[in-house]
Amino acid sequence: AAGMFLRLLSDMQWRAAHPKWRRMTSSQRSTSTTAEPHPVSLPAQAQVVICGGGIMGTSVAYHLSKMGWKDIVLLEQGRLAAGTTRFCAGIVSTARPVSIELKMAHYSNKLYQQLEQETGVQTGYVKTGSISLAQTQDRLISLKRIASSLNVMGIPCEIISPKKVVQLHPLINIHDLVGAMYVPEDALVSSANVSLALATTASRNGVQIHERTSVSHVTVQKGRVTGVETDRGRIQCEYFVNCAGQWAYELGHSGEEPVHIPLHACEHFYILTHPLQEPLSSSLPTVVDPDGRIYIRNWQGGILSGGFEKNPKPLFTEGRNQLEIQNLQEDWDHFGPLLSALLRRMPGLEALQIMQLVNCPESFTPDMRCIMGESPTARGYFVLAGMNSAGISYGGGAGKYLAEWMVNGYPSENVWPLDLKRFGTLQSSRTFLRHRVMEVMPLMCDLKVPRWDFQTGRQLRTSPLYDRLDAQGARWMEKHGFERVKYFVPPGKDLLDLDHSKTFYKPDWFDIVGSEVKCCKEAVCVIDMSSFTKFEISSTGDQALESLQYLFSNDLDVPVGHVVHTGMLNEKGGYENDCSIARLSKRSFFMISPTDQQVHCWAWLKNRLPDDSNLTMEDVTWKYTALNLIGPRAVDVLSELSYAPMTAEHFPSLFCKEMSVGYANGIRVMSITHTGEPGFVLYIPIEYALHVYNEVMNMGQKYGIRNAGYYALRSLRIEKFFAFWGQDLDAFTTPMECGREFQVKLEKGMQFVGQEALLEQKQNGVYKRFTMFILEDHDTDMDLWPWWGEPIFRNGRYVGKTTSSAYSYTLERHVCLGFVHHFDEKTGEELVVTTDFINQGEYEIDIAGQRFQAKAKLYPFSSLFTQRRRKDEVELSGYQRE
Repeated sequence: AAGMFLRLLSDMQWRAAHPKWRRMTSSQRSTSTTAEPHPVSLPAQAQVVICGGGIMGTSVAYHLSKMGWKDIVLLEQGRLAAGTTRFCAGIVSTARPVSIELKMAHYSNKLYQQLEQETGVQTGYVKTGSISLAQTQDRLISLKRIASSLNVMGIPCEIISPKKVVQLHPLINIHDLVGAMYVPEDALVSSANVSLALATTASRNGVQIHERTSVSHVTVQKGRVTGVETDRGRIQCEYFVNCAGQWAYELGHSGEEPVHIPLHACEHFYILTHPLQEPLSSSLPTVVDPDGRIYIRNWQGGILSGGFEKNPKPLFTEGRNQLEIQNLQEDWDHFGPLLSALLRRMPGLEALQIMQLVNCPESFTPDMRCIMGESPTARGYFVLAGMNSAGISYGGGAGKYLAEWMVNGYPSENVWPLDLKRFGTLQSSRTFLRHRVMEVMPLMCDLKVPRWDFQTGRQLRTSPLYDRLDAQGARWMEKHGFERVKYFVPPGKDLLDLDHSKTFYKPDWFDIVGSEVKCCKEAVCVIDMSSFTKFEISSTGDQALESLQYLFSNDLDVPVGHVVHTGMLNEKGGYENDCSIARLSKRSFFMISPTDQQVHCWAWLKNRLPDDSNLTMEDVTWKYTALNLIGPRAVDVLSELSYAPMTAEHFPSLFCKEMSVGYANGIRVMSITHTGEPGFVLYIPIEYALHVYNEVMNMGQKYGIRNAGYYALRSLRIEKFFAFWGQDLDAFTTPMECGREFQVKLEKGMQFVGQEALLEQKQNGVYKRFTMFILEDHDTDMDLWPWWGEPIFRNGRYVGKTTSSAYSYTLERHVCLGFVHHFDEKTGEELVVTTDFINQGEYEIDIAGQRFQAKAKLYPFSSLFTQRRRKDEVELSGYQRE
């Protein structure tokens, strides 16, 4: 094919220009996959070994060498850029719904633009722009939401009419379009040449690159990478980077200490055509037609067009390997629907001659986001893989963030949505991955409205109460593989309607959740919260207390039976975790964290707790079912079941006590509800769960008890201005920035992680402030709803984004939470955010391009708290994590 010829030509030109390269690689090239003689032997040791010479491996090598690390070896089992990178369509698109992915793509675009000048290697960079088409109003809304994000980042973008589409791209059929999004700075590149350009700079900076070298496994000793075994000998190293693309899963599982990298390959098809009679201009915009499931770009006067079909074909489930990905079998029947969509969108192509149908593997992940970061089980083992067909868009930015992570210990942006530690071992089943990627690939084009859920790989981790709750109308969502209830459909409701209510507007569950919230405020509700992560940390002496005092910002030296809400901070004072810790005895602590902290928090603590046989940490998540009893009558239900007084005098706020409930003993009862409403959480040994639940429901009948779900919980916590980790709080947010100074004890008599950063903030002020917004001119029934990620404007200027939002049934208004920054009007420099700055502004929230007035508050409405308690007690008992 012509594409292959050009790839080989540029390869030869590049190698001819680099004598050093010729010395390091063999002069003979063969299409066979057998290894050739190697004139240069591998070094015996290196600081970093990178496995994989595609866009990811070369980007990591480029950025590490730019940051001053030189002792780096990059190993490629075939030839550079000969894997998925070679077949990549070369579209650099910044239109991404996830903020961190948008930033990665934007950086990549800027990097590729100047790469040719920097390296002398032609990258084929052409700024063409892109047009994303909308066939439905809902699709147009989703594009408008992305456009809002792009505009506030300074990336030119506009929503255009179908007529403007034809002006930009005359071949497009617009009869069924309602609008489109135009991003003029999107680009096209030759992916393989970009990889070669990155490798060129890396090589000049001292990186050794060895082709035809396979990594068999990585050796790990005492939880740390020590070396790499290859088919040409061993290299000792401190760091290993797995950029092996679709082979990353196999490579992760090849060592004695498996590193779970959940990705799976699918076949991906696109066609190449001969040039049109009047060849297409090289600057013609790329077209993305998500409702037609296709993309279309100019290719040498003809077109390249592929897509994401509804019935994808997973491959290599058994783990078959091959050095370079040879062209897989053509399958015209399979490509038929995508070809039909192409001809509907561009009817003028009917007579065009097709040169080739390309079939190449692409790897996809369980949640459609790429995988980066350090392994939770092997320190120094980093991963960058699973690009979900966006490798060239993310390549530059992803390589930059991973290099920063390795050199500095953390990247310059919050990359938690992409962190390997968001997954556990449970997502590594080959069956799970095969089934999930068959759902994920079509989802690349499907309309994703707020609160959508995956359908495959479900009912994996369930509470013992799952069947009981399901029979009572529970509707489920999944978090970290754990099934959690969204809400309960009352008897007589049309279940089918609710299961299919997917909208950006007022959802069909609105009244259902409203009645659950009302019950929480007036009577008593039960929410199964078993998914929360639960650790027990204990010691024979004071080791547990001393270690936790150092790792947590609040004072944990409290009387036995007390519960402390605290942050687990990093050196910059940011939240690595937000949790509550109960002191069970002088030497034993019970820690409750968010659901998706199970892997991250374990790894964080394991790496920082002293290696002491007298100190133990156990993950007891699976041992306890958690029932949250919320509402003013919770105290009555529990009193009657335990024959013990549960009023505030006998059972104060933030207290923990082992009790019997019904016939069951050893139930840990905590006076905390995660919502600010009165109530208790019961941590029940798993074998007693069904008994205790039945007893609670029976006893609660006379008090109007009902089941509730997480949507009610979200509404309650947001109207009380409670942040939760993973959405509002992250590794770049400190307690000082979100009004949680009272959860930090700067003078607790010993140092703790993050203390210096917090002292500095206390003295100098903060550069962002967590703020609550109440929408004023918003019609809940008719207007688009805010969900999260909406731009915030102060006096007409962009100041930040919302991090979460919910309808407050008490205020009868939408409430958004988010961070306000203060940018200098002339320089754009960040300035200190003061209380006056927040209070003296006029605010608007941008929902898909439409702005709504909002009132800003730094404190919750005190009238919302049903029980008058001291301010700090109220705030302490009201933290929430989802």
